[in-house]
Amino acid sequence: MRMNIPTPIIEKFNLPDGREVILETGKLAKLADGAVVVTCGGTMLLATVVAAKDANPGVDFLPLTVDYREKFGSAGRIPGNFFRREAKPSDDEVLIMRLVDRVIRPLFPSDFHAEVQVMISLISYDKSINPDSLAGLAASAALSITDIPFNGPFSEVRVVKQFGQYIINPSFENLRDGVELDIMVGATADSIVMVEGEMKEISEQEMLSAITFAHDAIKVQVQAQQNLAQKIDKSLVKRTYQHEFHNEELREKVKSFAGNQYYEIAKAASSKADRSSAFKEVVENFLSQYEETERAEIESLTKDYFHDVQKDAVRKLILEENIRLDGRKNNEIRPIWCEVDYLPGAHGSAVFTRGETQSLTSVTLGSLLDANRIDSVITQEEEKFYLHYNFPPFSTGEARPLRGTSRREVGHGNLAQRALKVMIPQENPYTIRVVSDVLESNGSSSMATVCAGTLALMDAGVKMERPVSGIAMGLITDPASGTWQVLSDILGDEDHLGDMDFKVTGTEQGITACQMDIKIQGLSMDIMEKALMQAKDGRLYILNEMKQALSSPREDVKPHAPKMVMMEIPKDFIGAVIGPGGKIIQQLQKDTETTITIEEKGEIGKIEISGTDREKINNAIAKIQDIAFVPVVGDVYQGKVVKVMDFGAFVELKKGTDGLLHISEIDWKRLDTVPYQEGDIVEVKFMGYDNRKKMKLSRKVLLPRPDRQENSAPSGENHSTSEQH
Repeated sequence: MRMNIPTPIIEKFNLPDGREVILETGKLAKLADGAVVVTCGGTMLLATVVAAKDANPGVDFLPLTVDYREKFGSAGRIPGNFFRREAKPSDDEVLIMRLVDRVIRPLFPSDFHAEVQVMISLISYDKSINPDSLAGLAASAALSITDIPFNGPFSEVRVVKQFGQYIINPSFENLRDGVELDIMVGATADSIVMVEGEMKEISEQEMLSAITFAHDAIKVQVQAQQNLAQKIDKSLVKRTYQHEFHNEELREKVKSFAGNQYYEIAKAASSKADRSSAFKEVVENFLSQYEETERAEIESLTKDYFHDVQKDAVRKLILEENIRLDGRKNNEIRPIWCEVDYLPGAHGSAVFTRGETQSLTSVTLGSLLDANRIDSVITQEEEKFYLHYNFPPFSTGEARPLRGTSRREVGHGNLAQRALKVMIPQENPYTIRVVSDVLESNGSSSMATVCAGTLALMDAGVKMERPVSGIAMGLITDPASGTWQVLSDILGDEDHLGDMDFKVTGTEQGITACQMDIKIQGLSMDIMEKALMQAKDGRLYILNEMKQALSSPREDVKPHAPKMVMMEIPKDFIGAVIGPGGKIIQQLQKDTETTITIEEKGEIGKIEISGTDREKINNAIAKIQDIAFVPVVGDVYQGKVVKVMDFGAFVELKKGTDGLLHISEIDWKRLDTVPYQEGDIVEVKFMGYDNRKKMKLSRKVLLPRPDRQENSAPSGENHSTSEQH
């Protein structure tokens, strides 16, 4: 029996430039709690969501998984790996997962602990429509049409400022030139939840304008999701749940026992370790009142209530007394020390320490062969500047399993990379790998990475346009009274117990990157502006501290670092330089102890030569110039006579390249014989080519021209018709 194709439920809206976006459900993946296909042009994403009916025993958090995958078939490609199938997610896919996760997570009710899985797949790709800007929309739409409790909908847009104009959701190809700002903004109808992106030293006001522009576009997308949800009966009544069971009597006992003690501990301005130990001691003192059996029954709830007391104490201290956990003022930066050239074997290195957060960062300079090769559905390119961020468990005093690079490490590394790369000159010849190892962490390790990365790059002799620093801003609010405080250079506890984590990086001239996560709804633009301006003051202070260690890039790279030279040759000579089967270039690399790569771009062959000995690099350059020699009309050369004829001499300018020095072009006076022998060195000027495309050389134009009378020839003699200069 043949089934009819289901009739989907559809909602549409237009982007600011008129492109249509279609939300469709009821046709695919109908066994999921929610499934939506988002289509714009030829780009299509399928988002599905499934939530368990109840929470697993003992789970007191939201087990949320957000997964984003790009199908190579969506762009008519086959994966290039050995297995010819999609493998583990790429860094770009992980970054998109994080962008979506960071908006979804705070929008679930705090007491909802059932496992939730959101899966987003790129199933069709159109080069004119970037899928990353549609992933959040797809996930939110899939959630909105279900009965899962969710304080959405939300959406995300990518906003770019290009040639002075704001653009929503540009294509990948449109991001090549003239981009001053490129950020992703996630928001509900009335609140900004997430911002992340990079900029070319823009002002704080420009950034606020871009966020406002993005929010206006998001409001349209949220309304479209609400319209779609109204058409789905299941979404109109949310499921009931009971994932938390509380003991109010126990809660009050904890509050009464620990309230004042926690407040005094928070006020003591102690270190992270001492503070943590003091808090734990209070908990242990409370639990020691109970018999072992009763203690086992209440221990889990007790620790939750102590956490609530700690949160209230810290927030009250900041809001009422303007005192922070380590005793600083709200706009004060922790003590800083930094050192460069710490690792003798690295091409550049630095240690940056701010309070109890420390990054040891190294820089390695390489050739084109060391570029990071990116092969994804969206792009195939080579990345010449990349940064890796490592966060070992000992940095927080923990012992836990090592499970490879985490999503968090990918995200923090990407933020630091974006912060620094805009200050790397386009003409930089090196492939640069920056590695940050976080050795201590008590807040803002990604910003410490930016600072250490800047110092390490300058120590390596990389000609950064300007140094970059970074700072993480926090926020504490009291909705009841409407009071709030913005905190500079937040601690780990201030991030955990606060309402905002706003990382801002930049130079003396402007912002280069940012990442903002909000844990509350209704963040006003006044608060955001205050945070940005306070961040600017902190950023400039940190830059000044960094300059005490190293104020500008070193004049040259380290003696053991590779020296790099770029040169160009006509495309037609590429084959001659490489040789049959690579024979010539391989021998050249062996003879000169260099690494040589050639890249064809248009009519030019771009050659990169690297090695540690500049004399050997110069030798390689000379040999390539010999192979790819093209004389320049008007230039003077020292040539060698390779053949003498009655009518002139053939002079070799470079090996394999010679031209005729006619007897009439040797001297201003008439010569009966050619005054050279094979092997003689003669200075000549290249005059161009004759009608037969043969090279014409002249020596006499380099000699003083005699008076006309002295140079006059007897009647009847042939005069030279050669070009005279």
